[in-house]
Amino acid sequence: MPKIKTNRGAAKRFKLTGTGKIKKKKAGLRHILTKQSSGVKRGLRKAGLISKADAPQIKRLIPYA
Repeated sequence: MPKIKTNRGAAKRFKLTGTGKIKKKKAGLRHILTKQSSGVKRGLRKAGLISKADAPQIKRLIPYA
């Protein structure tokens, strides 16, 4: 059987946790940050998790992660 190719764009954006959940970086920390409060910006630094509904599609893109 041939191996499945990993989607390289997805591999750079998502990581699997030990329990099989998918981590992602939160959006909104690139530019126009002066109007955001420090608390909001601090919260955006932490990694977020992908919802259960989106997880199967992402797992198909990163089969060996």
